[in-house]
Amino acid sequence: PQVPKVKGSIKIEGDITLGGLFPVHSRGPAGVPCGEIKREKGIHRLEAMLYALDQINSDPDLLPNITLGARILDTCSRDTYALEQSLTFVQALIQKDNSDVRCSNGEPPIIPKPERVVGVIGASGSSVSIMVANVLRLFAIPQISYASTAPELSDNSRYEFFSRVVPPDSYQAQAMVDIVKAMGWNYVSTLASEGNYGESGVDAFLQISREAGGLCIAQSIKIPREPRPGEFEKVIKRLMETSNARGVIIFANEDDIKRVLQAAKKANLTGHFLFVGSDSWGAKNSPIQDQEDVAEGAVTILPKRASIDGFDQYFTSRSLENNRRNIWFAEFWEDDFKCKLTRPGIKYDPGRRKCTGDERINRDSQYEQEGKVQFVIDAVYAMAHALHSMHLDLCAGSMGVCEKMDPVEGRMLLQYIRSVNFNGSAGTGVMFNENGDAPGRYDIFQYQLSNVSSPGYKLIGQWTNHLRLNSEEMQWSGGDRKIPESVCSFPCESGERKKMVKGVPCCWHCELCDGYQYLLDEFSCDMCPFDMRPLKNRTGCRPTPIIKLEWSSPWAIIPVFLAILGILATTGVIVTFIRFNDTPIVRASGRELSYVLLTGIFLIYLITFLMIAEPSVAVCAFRRLLLGLGMCISYAAMLTKTNRIYRIFEQGKKSVTPPKFISPTSQLIITFILISVQLLGVFIWFGVMPPHTIIDYEEQKPPNPEFARGVLKCDMSDLSLILCLSYSIVLMITCTVYAIKSRGVPETFNEAKPIGFTMYTTCIIWLAFVPIFFGTAQSTEKMFIQTTTLTVSMSLSATVSLGMLYIPKVYVIIFHPEQNVQKRKRSFKAVVQAATVTTQLSQKSSDKQNGESKIEPDRSQ
Repeated sequence: PQVPKVKGSIKIEGDITLGGLFPVHSRGPAGVPCGEIKREKGIHRLEAMLYALDQINSDPDLLPNITLGARILDTCSRDTYALEQSLTFVQALIQKDNSDVRCSNGEPPIIPKPERVVGVIGASGSSVSIMVANVLRLFAIPQISYASTAPELSDNSRYEFFSRVVPPDSYQAQAMVDIVKAMGWNYVSTLASEGNYGESGVDAFLQISREAGGLCIAQSIKIPREPRPGEFEKVIKRLMETSNARGVIIFANEDDIKRVLQAAKKANLTGHFLFVGSDSWGAKNSPIQDQEDVAEGAVTILPKRASIDGFDQYFTSRSLENNRRNIWFAEFWEDDFKCKLTRPGIKYDPGRRKCTGDERINRDSQYEQEGKVQFVIDAVYAMAHALHSMHLDLCAGSMGVCEKMDPVEGRMLLQYIRSVNFNGSAGTGVMFNENGDAPGRYDIFQYQLSNVSSPGYKLIGQWTNHLRLNSEEMQWSGGDRKIPESVCSFPCESGERKKMVKGVPCCWHCELCDGYQYLLDEFSCDMCPFDMRPLKNRTGCRPTPIIKLEWSSPWAIIPVFLAILGILATTGVIVTFIRFNDTPIVRASGRELSYVLLTGIFLIYLITFLMIAEPSVAVCAFRRLLLGLGMCISYAAMLTKTNRIYRIFEQGKKSVTPPKFISPTSQLIITFILISVQLLGVFIWFGVMPPHTIIDYEEQKPPNPEFARGVLKCDMSDLSLILCLSYSIVLMITCTVYAIKSRGVPETFNEAKPIGFTMYTTCIIWLAFVPIFFGTAQSTEKMFIQTTTLTVSMSLSATVSLGMLYIPKVYVIIFHPEQNVQKRKRSFKAVVQAATVTTQLSQKSSDKQNGESKIEPDRSQ
């Protein structure tokens, strides 16, 4: 049936009249000011005021001989309608000019004086209280609200006559910020119903969270006053744009809460959102009806309250007969018992049963005391206590209202209201601060569905200036005890730095400290010192392990094996030569230079052990000294030999006089002069840069620091190593040039050809060495490859020298001693002539190879 437009008020006679504003009806559809009756928020609260007035009027100690009356109006949950209604309270204070009004007999009219309201109890909604407060302020009428919690009503300069027995939302917002922080959330969204309550609640939450820091708002969404179809689906869609922000702070009216939960359920997001609801949600069942699974785990907040037993007894005993003073009680009766009364102007509805009048509240209908009943009673008592104190001061000793309180001066009454301090209906203190706000006391509930005997709101903590939360009592979607997360970014893994998202301090990307970096602090990586590498978790650095070429390494085994063979062979040759020192082959090979040459070859093999030995100052010094010295001795001796042969045959072409410095002593002196150049260079190097060891951390520094190694080595760079060998290479090249020039000498003549072959082979070995040595400069195994390449090349060149020059001689000495006999002596001239003839013949003869024919010198010479 169509609910009629209700306009009326409750009038209770008394010496002093208080105003009352209650949302007896809900807001009507467009064009209709009032909608359906509100049983709890309307009738319960209204009856609480009537109950309080009865209590005060029957109390001999509070306002004795003064009866409190009331004028109670319906706001229909709409601020504009409430403003219109509240003009009733101020009409007595509006001065009307009746001078020109006369009765028919000419007498001035007797106009009944309108009742004067000294104070107003209400309103309920903050937007309604704000609208009414603006009017009451003009006429200095104090107002005490029992439910308006908007923070802006704390502004004493704008709402100076407004007080409230409930704490403002700024306290509630502080409590909600504390709850969010206690759960470890740092990224949440806010949802507000358009209007004063929702918007100012969220604003307070935003401001407090900003001041507290460490809390970021993902989205701040407003629900319009008149939502269009699909509006709530859009809200859920927007919330899912930042799906990590699972926590949703909701300051909204019941209808909006219900429709948000419906939309979340429709979007199949049950259990995703973690709602933190303001006192408009509180512990009410109506917003979550049929959406219990979506609301599971919702944490809600409610000003601390108690159920007033006296009111329960009073209200459950109300009936149509004994409660005629409440003009809306019949309508409540019909709605509560789902029956129909026959009332004037109301069409009978055959679909509903008829009310008998014998129905009883809590017996024939469900009854639970509305949460703000306590505050309505406290508001009425606060007004009564203020009037009582005022009466004691102004009308001491007089019975009833004295002249000084007729009329009651509003500004003075306000001072008395602000000074009250008494124990309220629930036993907690009722008082006001300088802004007219009550102290903040909140109960914190959580809606629990799973693993509980009776699903419902469970008290999990309280807030009185600071939070006390019993997290063990909390449980979430599906009965999970672990607090879910509502964070923008999860903590970075060890070794990852935070790269902050601009403008959002709770959001970051995690970036791994790569390469040789470690985590310096939360936000930055830094390079490890050159001699260190990062720990596996990159929280710090650790020393890089130091390695050297080990004897057991394959890189060492091959060179060492070659060197040992070479040393044994060289020793064998030396021993053989010493044993057969005076035999023709040994003497013919130039004993003195042969021993020098063999010493050089021995040193070349020996250097392998120094190159592989663990670097120390002594080892490094010997490396420098012997690296070039072995080769220098060998090539100096060979150069001296090839040079002597070359000079002899060149001289022989010009004259019969032998060249100078071809005696063994001269040869040794020339050889030692050549060697001394190398020694001089090494000793200058010792003086300029004394030998020492270094640890090279760059050589083995691959991208993966786990494989990084410091290489213990001597202070010899590639360049200094080449310079050390360069003199030997010069000797080697010079020797090769002479070997080429002396290639025409008969093979019987003193080793010219073997030396030539030795030098050619040695050049090839060293030409192969250079690209291998320098081509591996970037390799992580550089030191091992280069050491092996160098030692093997040196051993091979020594082996070539030994093999070409001495192994054939040793073979003859040991296995063919019959060939080791002296041939007849020839003069220098005969030797040269023989060589010359040989050369000429070899040039003429194409079928005979160079040096094959053995021409005896002409005996007649």
